[in-house]
Amino acid sequence: MISIIDDDHWAREGIRELIESLGYKAHAFTSVEEFLQSGLLAETACVITDLQMPGLSGFDLQDQLQSQGIPTPIIIITAYPDEKRRARALECGAVGFLSKPFDECSLIDCLSDALGRNTQIHDVVKL
Repeated sequence: MISIIDDDHWAREGIRELIESLGYKAHAFTSVEEFLQSGLLAETACVITDLQMPGLSGFDLQDQLQSQGIPTPIIIITAYPDEKRRARALECGAVGFLSKPFDECSLIDCLSDALGRNTQIHDVVKL
């Protein structure tokens, strides 16, 4: 199962539809808090999360999973990319860092890597 976290309805639903069209089960959440309270973390093979949201951020989620020793791969997406955020995301273990808007192929490649089919880190950002 792939968990998608984004406070933007259209982005969240677009990603969910793409993931489901690839044959994966997907759950979409409006916030990190909603995801963490869902009880679905153990079933989640990969998290696709927006970086900036009200409440906890994508970095907060990444930090929390890391501190608890939970190895769930994370793909971070953001409408506000910069070099500092990109570097932090990748240094902290994100499988990919995608700048909105991104093309479907970039997300599919990152997802493939996250699920263990490849090992290359994807870094798709327009600065």
